[in-house]
Amino acid sequence: MSATSSDRYRARFRKVLEYVDANLDGDLTLDRLCGVAACSKYHFHRQFAALFGIGVYQYVQLRRLKRAGYHLAFRSHRPIIDIALGSGYERPESFARAFKKSIGQSPSEFRRQPRWVPWHATYQPLNQLRSLHMPSAKPAEQIRIIDVDDTRVAVLEHRGDPRLIGDSIRSFIAWRRQNGLPPRISATFNVLYDDPAVVAPADFRLDLCAATGREVAENEFGVVEKTIPGGRCAVLRHVGSDDALPETVWYLYSEWLPQSGEALRDFPVYLQRTEFFPDVAESEAVTDVFLPLR
Repeated sequence: MSATSSDRYRARFRKVLEYVDANLDGDLTLDRLCGVAACSKYHFHRQFAALFGIGVYQYVQLRRLKRAGYHLAFRSHRPIIDIALGSGYERPESFARAFKKSIGQSPSEFRRQPRWVPWHATYQPLNQLRSLHMPSAKPAEQIRIIDVDDTRVAVLEHRGDPRLIGDSIRSFIAWRRQNGLPPRISATFNVLYDDPAVVAPADFRLDLCAATGREVAENEFGVVEKTIPGGRCAVLRHVGSDDALPETVWYLYSEWLPQSGEALRDFPVYLQRTEFFPDVAESEAVTDVFLPLR
């Protein structure tokens, strides 16, 4: 098979992944997915599994259960029955059984206190599949160099195992609600001090930030006040899952920076979160990556 033929073949099945992403609430029957891939239903299952290393039914279920987990952990206002129905289950009991089989906790247990280590172990193969087969395009012409102002932020400092960042996010969401600073009125940033692929889990550092124009009072969550310094930045928009976000950051360092003639400023790379999963499809999440320049 020529490279061109192979690329066309893989592109047909990537359309299935993209369709599943965009239609988790919709029609994901075998007939529909075969139509997306333009494949016979007599061969589609085997073709999908041979290419991606996972059956299509398992892929759809994992995608839906992963989104359900995000709703359970980070969207406490959503009733569990609505999450179950939105995940393709006609009865909450069926959803509860599938969810517990997936990660070892019932939906209500996970909502109260998620166990993130088994959660990450369950979804790591899914994340690897998506990172390998759904890379985001990173053409250099998409990179903008802009001047940004100082940004005063409220910060919850996550320190330690990156697999446990979900607990920090839950605490920060609670603080934001308590202080009337939801993302729709307060820009959301992450400051990336360390690469989790390089440092030991205990040494990992990341700041969860919300823009604010007022002082941050002492609080039970440990949220403090900091400033993201203004200056020149290279900005590259990442659209899609966080699974591919490390590639976008790496592209800035390994490809764009050496060719740009630019020098880095003494502040870490940081992100601005614009569109959030699970409020939008994972493929539609929007994150701007800021690389501080002199």
